[in-house]
This record gives sequence, C-alpha cells and structure tokens, in this order.
Amino acid sequence: MCRNIHTLHNFEPEATNDEVHAAALQYVRKVSGSTKPSKANAEAFDRAVAEIAHITRHLLDDLVTAAPPKNREVEAAKARERSARRYASTAA
Repeated sequence: MCRNIHTLHNFEPEATNDEVHAAALQYVRKVSGSTKPSKANAEAFDRAVAEIAHITRHLLDDLVTAAPPKNREVEAAKARERSARRYASTAA
C-alpha cells in the first residue's frame, strides 16, 4: 500500500472532500505509474481520479462501526512516532 494514502474512515470530523480527492489521486498515480500524465492520457487520468473519489465518498458514507471515532491529532502523533522509530533504525 502506498504510504501517502491514509485511512479516512472513522475520524471526527469526517474526511473532507479534499482528503478523499488526495487519496484518489495517490491511488491513480500508483496504479498508472505516473505522477503527471501526458496530454494524451490527462483526460483518462482525471476521470479516474474523479470516479475513484466519488466511489470512495460513497464507501465512507456507507461504512458503519461501533468503535468510537479516532482523533486526528492522536493518530498523527502515532504516525510520527512510527516514522521516527523506522528511520532511527536505518540511521544506526
């Protein structure tokens, strides 16, 4: 899984449309192997991003959970801690 795509489900406040679009963009970039499509492929690339963002929003709206919503600040701190541990071991 691409590290730039973050979990969007079960956060308070819920994921914004910008976050959903960013995740869709990262997914399409990963699948296509291109960060910026050629002019010939730009329309297909943009359409894929829009469609994936649209279906992702539906998925997020339809998912149910009994777990309490996650706190963005706490989850970000956990991610920073994991990153620090991962990169500290490579520096040693």
